[in-house]
Amino acid sequence: MAWQLGFLVMSITCLMLFRTSEQSSDTELLQQLRKQLEYPRQLDVWNNPSGGDPCNTQPTSLVTVTCEGSAITELKIIGDRITKPPRFSGYPLPNVSLSEAFAIDSFVTTLTRLTTLKVVILVSLGLWGPLPDKIHRLSSLQVLDLSSNFLYGSIPPKLSAMSKLHTLTLDGNYFNGTVPDWFGSLSNLTVLRLQGNRLKGSIPASVAKATMLTELALAGNNISGEVPLLGSLNKLEMLDLRDNELDGELPDMPTVLVTVLLSKNSFKGEIPEKFGQLNRLQHLDLSFNFLEGNPPEKLFDLPNISYLNLAANMLSGSLASSLTCSSILGFVDLSTNRLTGDLPACLNANLNNRVVKFDGNCFSADPDHQHEAEYCQQAHKERRSSRDVGLVVTVVGILLVVLVLCLLLMASNKRNCQRVTAEQQLLQKHMQDNSTPGMSSEMLLNARYISQAVKFGTQIMPTHRVFSLEELKEATKCFERSAFLGEGSIGKLYKGKLENGTVIAIRCLALHKRYSIRNLKLRLDLLAKLRHPNLVCLLGHCIDSAVDESSVKRVFLVYEYVPNGTLSSYISGCSPEKTLKWCDRLHVLIGIARAVHFLHTGIIPGSLYNRLKTSSILLDEHHMAKLSDYGLSIITEEIYKHEAIGEGQRYIQNNAEELESLEDDVCSFGCIILEVLMGPKLHRKGDPFILSELVLSISNQEECEHVLDPVVLGTSSQESLSMVVSITIKCLSVESSTRPSIEEVLWNLQYAAQVQATADGDNRSEVSSQAC
Repeated sequence: MAWQLGFLVMSITCLMLFRTSEQSSDTELLQQLRKQLEYPRQLDVWNNPSGGDPCNTQPTSLVTVTCEGSAITELKIIGDRITKPPRFSGYPLPNVSLSEAFAIDSFVTTLTRLTTLKVVILVSLGLWGPLPDKIHRLSSLQVLDLSSNFLYGSIPPKLSAMSKLHTLTLDGNYFNGTVPDWFGSLSNLTVLRLQGNRLKGSIPASVAKATMLTELALAGNNISGEVPLLGSLNKLEMLDLRDNELDGELPDMPTVLVTVLLSKNSFKGEIPEKFGQLNRLQHLDLSFNFLEGNPPEKLFDLPNISYLNLAANMLSGSLASSLTCSSILGFVDLSTNRLTGDLPACLNANLNNRVVKFDGNCFSADPDHQHEAEYCQQAHKERRSSRDVGLVVTVVGILLVVLVLCLLLMASNKRNCQRVTAEQQLLQKHMQDNSTPGMSSEMLLNARYISQAVKFGTQIMPTHRVFSLEELKEATKCFERSAFLGEGSIGKLYKGKLENGTVIAIRCLALHKRYSIRNLKLRLDLLAKLRHPNLVCLLGHCIDSAVDESSVKRVFLVYEYVPNGTLSSYISGCSPEKTLKWCDRLHVLIGIARAVHFLHTGIIPGSLYNRLKTSSILLDEHHMAKLSDYGLSIITEEIYKHEAIGEGQRYIQNNAEELESLEDDVCSFGCIILEVLMGPKLHRKGDPFILSELVLSISNQEECEHVLDPVVLGTSSQESLSMVVSITIKCLSVESSTRPSIEEVLWNLQYAAQVQATADGDNRSEVSSQAC
């Protein structure tokens, strides 16, 4: 009995030692990766190499290590090396990519030793070199995102062996091989993004075998040739082939497509009539091609179409006066074509606030911006004549070739019949003797549906869903007073707790009656697609409508709850314990600039009016900045509409003046930077109309101590602060045309942060009024 007890104790001890050893090994691998990445700031959370289990690391929006048991299954690192030079020759770039000492082969070797990884996201880290084939050793990998780095060469063919892969994102690199023809062997692949590389050649027909694809993005490459038939991709919702060298006629498209972007290519022929059957289509861009003929009338009346761009083609003919347009069609561009006749009534720009562009045609409307009718008619006749001549020449040429071939074949058959027969027999024997086995079907046998475990990448952010009003009432105890957080110009805010324990924030937007629920749902769906680490995550929504759904009373937007207060509370001076040093303030500004840049460029068209202010910037427990109340310009059109019914007439008055008077995001962001610079001194001034005067005083060194927050003066370097002051002055320029882009603002803030980090590291931070 004693020996059995001793054996049991020894077994348990060995098992514990094995698990400890395994965890220690994973920790060492993470530290080795950190060293190979040249110690990026984001990985300071791994600073303690002897600090225990990496699975206990607190996840952030930039760094995440996720485990199942003791095995690491997710590694996510998002860096800040976002600068892209106009030219890259394959050699490291100082302060842009990783240094010359970096070896991509060694890095991938270390990475593949974490054999249980399912999700690998390594973005903007400055990785450079050709991606090694050995990446395929991560056989359990389901999500691979290496976007915004400096990888070049061909995409490794052994990626085709990763049968569990369902998301492959290599955007923003310098891959310069051909488009791989093995994507069809990835039976679980749902997202394929290779945008912004230098890929060449044609799109292989085998891509149509990847029947699970929902998103295919190959924009911004040098891909040529015709687009293969994609009809078998019956789950494809987004197709982006913009800015390539594709030609030929437009193929028929899968009927489930929601977004089709084919602009800046060389497509020719007519727009297929079957495009008018894409009932789920919302966004279609065929601009800057060589398309001819009359656009199908059904394109304008698709049930979900909201954006239609046919500009800069060779479309001709006239549009029917009876042409009907979808009620949600908000943007139409027909400019620079050869269209004639009257503009249909539904394309009146004053109707439903629809934006319609039609300059550079031969329409009877707006003659100052149209060509003469003869211009379009002559161009049409020339094209028709050239087509007829070309057709005749082609037919005659084919007949001559066929005649010559027939004569040659007849002569050859008479003279060499026996020799040809003998050669055929020898050739058949040779083929039988030297036949090779068929292609291995090992990869095709691994076909399977995506399980819940495979959808691992979606755990990065919660899925947007529709809440019921009963759920929200239960979460807030019927919106009792203790759940009320405050009220602003865009509605009341409540705090709640869901049944699963998740704490949420609920924004209640009051709407007027008689709104289209279908229109509102489409706008809310678009808002739900705005996902970014520096945006407060929109978890879902709830529409409070009448019983017959004929009108909408309220809309509830359900967000994640960010508990550490607003940026305003940290810089107002009201709470001494809430004080941010200059470097922390810079990181907050950079985060919000990234969020705004995403709002401007992450969707088409961008969300440009986001009501930026310090009270809408929230900080989480890691002082990570998150922007709230963003993107509401998408649904403000619904909020600001007022209906009235008069004597036999009904009209909708859109408060367009209020929308037009809103300051743009760059100017608003400049006000936020100014508030960060001045802190409580700006609050004591209390007059928002003297911002320009305050900016001018900042540029005066003698006034610096009287204007800037002492915390800023005491923790900033001279060069860093000067850069921020300079970009603030530009943002608050009276002339909007002279203001910088948000991308330029972001770049300046990041550079100022690097300068400040260098100064802090060398203990040379200047604490004086000369910092201005």
